[in-house]
Amino acid sequence: MTRVAIMGSGSWGTAFGMVLADAGSDVVIWGRDADVVADIVDHRRNEAYHPGIDLPDSLTATGDAATALSGASLVVLAVPAQVLRDNLAVWGTGIESDAVLVSLMKGIELGTSKRMSQVITESAAVAPERVAVVSGPNLAREIAERQPAATTVACADEDSARRLQDACTTDYFRPYWTTDVIGTEIGGAVKNVIAVANGIAAGMGLGENSQASLITRGLAEMARLGVSLGADPLTFQGLAGVGDLVATCQSSLSRNRTFGFNLGRGLSVEETIAVTKQTCEAYKSCQPILALGREHGVEMPITEQVVEVLYHGRSPRTMAASFMAREPKAEALLGE
Repeated sequence: MTRVAIMGSGSWGTAFGMVLADAGSDVVIWGRDADVVADIVDHRRNEAYHPGIDLPDSLTATGDAATALSGASLVVLAVPAQVLRDNLAVWGTGIESDAVLVSLMKGIELGTSKRMSQVITESAAVAPERVAVVSGPNLAREIAERQPAATTVACADEDSARRLQDACTTDYFRPYWTTDVIGTEIGGAVKNVIAVANGIAAGMGLGENSQASLITRGLAEMARLGVSLGADPLTFQGLAGVGDLVATCQSSLSRNRTFGFNLGRGLSVEETIAVTKQTCEAYKSCQPILALGREHGVEMPITEQVVEVLYHGRSPRTMAASFMAREPKAEALLGE
């Protein structure tokens, strides 16, 4: 039986741990919150994130990182993107030398504009062939309820990608493998920013035409950035691209959409942060994503407007006007 360490006891880490346990692995979740750990161990629940959901018997938890990592051939990283580097500095020596490290994080690092797989290879001193990424239309609550879903698992090494695919295949969770790590990560990170923009539009009362336009142009924005970094453009037509984008932009379960919705209905940025109970990756990642686009000469108008609203005091109600005032151009997925 494969032993898996889930480093992070939040919503998605717990749900993915359930998938791995249901697929036949022995799963240990590491958590910083002692109450969450005790709930998992004593009651087979994580009521803080998934109330009412029973956890598999082969899933347990610990507050000791070394215990979780010991003997784990898969190490799943499920902490907020901006604390990954610091955590890996602490965990690094406890990670088995042949373990595959799996990123569930959909963000870009502040200060470096690096993708999470790049942060992992640097901080954990591992080869890219040992780093995998999971990304797709995977709203954690629906996965925890074992509703049918699919995802993308990506790794530069095909064997490792297939190994991870096998480890998380169940009758309700269907992973597809790829070696396009760049495209998979860029899709996961940028779609969060587009979801904030879409949430703003919905919160303002704008209709389906406006939201569909944002989603479609957001897909083009995402693809332009990814291709400029070396991604396969076809990745953005799949689960890690348009699939994840649609789910995150349209679902009330999406924390990024909800963040934007609260802004659109009139809350300030400070008020929105105060009522947000879980990490909104777009809040921290939108600036390094925009910086990455500028570094590579990629125009990202939606991301730029989100940054203006979140960090420069622009009213959300001016966002649509700014977007509509852009010079008309021919439509192309990878065009400007």
